Amino acid sequence: MIDFSLEEKLLKATGVICRQGMVQFPVSDTAVAIIGHVVGNHEAELDLICAFSDTPSQTMEQLKASSGFTSEKIDPLSRSLAKKGLIFNQPSSSGLMIFRLLPLMLVGLMEYKFMVKLTGSAEEKALAELFEKLLEELKDQIQDKYDTLKLLFAAAPPVDRTVPTRDTQNGTSVKIIPVDRALDISEEFILPSQTVEEIINKFDDIAVGHCFCRQRRKLLGDDCQTDAPILNCFSFGKSARHTSAQGFAKKVSKETALKIMKEAEQAGLIHKAFHPGSRESSPETSICNCCKDCCDTLQLWRKGTLPLINSTFHLSVIDTDACTGCGTCVTWCPTDTISITDEGWAERDENACLGCGVCSRFCPEEAISLQQGLRKVFILPPRLRTGMIDIDNKTNLS
Repeated sequence: MIDFSLEEKLLKATGVICRQGMVQFPVSDTAVAIIGHVVGNHEAELDLICAFSDTPSQTMEQLKASSGFTSEKIDPLSRSLAKKGLIFNQPSSSGLMIFRLLPLMLVGLMEYKFMVKLTGSAEEKALAELFEKLLEELKDQIQDKYDTLKLLFAAAPPVDRTVPTRDTQNGTSVKIIPVDRALDISEEFILPSQTVEEIINKFDDIAVGHCFCRQRRKLLGDDCQTDAPILNCFSFGKSARHTSAQGFAKKVSKETALKIMKEAEQAGLIHKAFHPGSRESSPETSICNCCKDCCDTLQLWRKGTLPLINSTFHLSVIDTDACTGCGTCVTWCPTDTISITDEGWAERDENACLGCGVCSRFCPEEAISLQQGLRKVFILPPRLRTGMIDIDNKTNLS
């Protein structure tokens, strides 16, 4: 039996984690430093991580075989790694405990480490800086292979789904324009819930944690420009049981959840729902309440790292007769898809509209409605190195 050193075990464990999830990372010095920061010199934990090399989700019996550990040893190690944000340990619908190794991000270590209430400690800042460096390295890798990767991006499923805001700032209902044609979807497809109320009422287990995006950006000295509330990162069902058990979030009632969601809408935040494996017919696992400037998904797209791939059932429609061209919608739009024309009214690019309803919420003239219709919003990351785009002011699809 080969006796690996601690450094070799750390390198191997990092490689296993880097292969998990929707976004896979190369095994860089930065990635190794992140896992070293989180796991430390706990060799047995590194050994257990390596046991997931071939199969990311395992039962206790499978994990005993792959790790060579007894269940008595696996139990405390898995619980420790779960609290560190590296293992999801929840029973299946049949009651069988499943251990799943989590990725670096989307959704994994990065989100869970910054979902708890932070103290601003040097340790937290150091981890935030490591993740920022990792994302910068990912951006460079994407840009270097842009032409090849954009073909793969086009085939990828939506990362999240927009659940629209339904009320204006004045308390009136946003006008909804019913779909006027048959949807081009299979008969088996079940349209997911279109309001946060419907989603919340589905679940008995609801947990809320702090926004990992806004908290991490604050650690990096980049405070939220809208001073948005941060205690509004929701998980449901099995995910809620996991986040609350590990101390990442706290269980709340349906009434409290609805109150927090309403406060998020008042702050102009965007409801983004997540489904297991991007299967929209499956119950939601979580809802993020995202601001325009801090949201990782929007940040990664604007910086040229990853495409914006979103599912939505709504599209903003601007009544040019009622529009005064005040520019409020331009300010609030998360994808910068609205502009003011030479004629003096707002104009929206359909290809980049998330259907979030934030523009219609804050329009002082109530000139913006939401038209129904299932859509996939796909916007490639900007090709930064060709000088084709000013990422702060324009959206580019090439």
